[in-house]
Amino acid sequence: MLRNEKITNFAQFSGWHIRLNHRNTFMSIGIKIKKGLDINIEGGVASPGKPVERPTATAAVCPDDFHGFVPKVEVREGDTIKAGAPLLRDKNYPQIKLVSPLSGTVKAVVRGERRKIERVVIEAAGEDRVVLDHSKVLTDAAAAKDFLLESGLWGMTRQRPYDIVTIPDARLRDIFVTGFDSAPLAVNPSKFEPEEVKAMEAGVKLLSLLTTGKVYVSRRSGEALPDLKGAEMVDVEGPHPSGNAGTMIAAVKPVNKGETVMCLDLPTLRRIGAAALTGVVPMDTVVALTGSEVKEPKLVKTVIGAEVSSIINGDIEADNRHHRVISGNVLTGVKTAMDGYLRWPYRQVTVIPEGDDVDEFMGWASLSPKKLSTSRSFPGHFLFKKAFNPDARLNGGRRAMIMSGEYDRVMPMDILPEYLIKAILAKDIDRMEQLGIYEVAPEDFALAEFADTSKLELQKIVREGLDYLRKELS
Repeated sequence: MLRNEKITNFAQFSGWHIRLNHRNTFMSIGIKIKKGLDINIEGGVASPGKPVERPTATAAVCPDDFHGFVPKVEVREGDTIKAGAPLLRDKNYPQIKLVSPLSGTVKAVVRGERRKIERVVIEAAGEDRVVLDHSKVLTDAAAAKDFLLESGLWGMTRQRPYDIVTIPDARLRDIFVTGFDSAPLAVNPSKFEPEEVKAMEAGVKLLSLLTTGKVYVSRRSGEALPDLKGAEMVDVEGPHPSGNAGTMIAAVKPVNKGETVMCLDLPTLRRIGAAALTGVVPMDTVVALTGSEVKEPKLVKTVIGAEVSSIINGDIEADNRHHRVISGNVLTGVKTAMDGYLRWPYRQVTVIPEGDDVDEFMGWASLSPKKLSTSRSFPGHFLFKKAFNPDARLNGGRRAMIMSGEYDRVMPMDILPEYLIKAILAKDIDRMEQLGIYEVAPEDFALAEFADTSKLELQKIVREGLDYLRKELS
């Protein structure tokens, strides 16, 4: 297994190929993913085009979306607040803030059991925005870091290990930016305007001040993202999870014990750059409204944390079926209600049949060619290029873990996923470390969970394992 060895020309791994490309003054790394799976389901956006603008009356920030963040409320119900003003602060690291996506009034601070903060809801009113001092953020490392913390942009980043909000005093070995989304029905930009490229290059320049290493930006081979000055571009080919940060990190420069890397997505990079140039954090976002139960899948322009109902806006099919609304994609997204909110970091809302109102002959064991499956036991396995219309049913019961090698077929990372899951369940820290737990996040196991005949909640198991490891080693 390669660990932090310099790749000089061409290297072949069990799940990918890597090559270095030199183009003019830019250098890019080419990765070809050999393992993985593109799940072809109905409800994709046929021609993205210009997004439809749909304003939202309220927006919410949910602390649970920012794992590792221990929230302390900074506002009260009824307070008037500007867009970009702090709503929540981390109890352990008070310099980390979560800010308001809207200008308006604090409508509600919603608490759950044991007074846990579930969300802070802002009612839109006005266009006032916080303007920050950005005079030194592109030249001074301390100013750049303070700017990200003050603006709330730091909370939009993640670190490996543990897949939590980046700890402010961590020494960042490298920074990885995922430039595209390979999840089912995800939509990536078909072009980038000059001002967007300028903002992203400013973001790269700012981030380069925070690390002793490099800023890596991935992109799908042949797509629109140009070379960004100051970044090392990573050209990726292959099926999902080619767009995941974990796939890029494992192929380019894996994370060892004692090392920390920062991860973020391309829209966050754009926000960082735009804020560095103007002092104002853009809170707009473009959401893909997708799924087989959507009348006409489309792109919707709204704000971070917008109401789901404002995004859907009557676009669900009136077919008398029960629907599951997902903030995100079908693999890693969060189930939400029609009166729920867009969860961070998702830029997609997916609507599929729930499946609890279906009366099917033989149930999960039906051999119907309409059933989506990775198993050769089902006819649908041989029709995988066809677009399927799956529902949210589990299709089988949970059972003992079967060591079948099926996780390996869809995971390009150079780890032993089945043995790692067993080590996590056994709470064997030494074994977890040996098997590469510092490299992984729950999303890296989403495809394995989809293909798992044992119906284990692998993402939940990995999250609990990461939290346990962090608690024991802190």
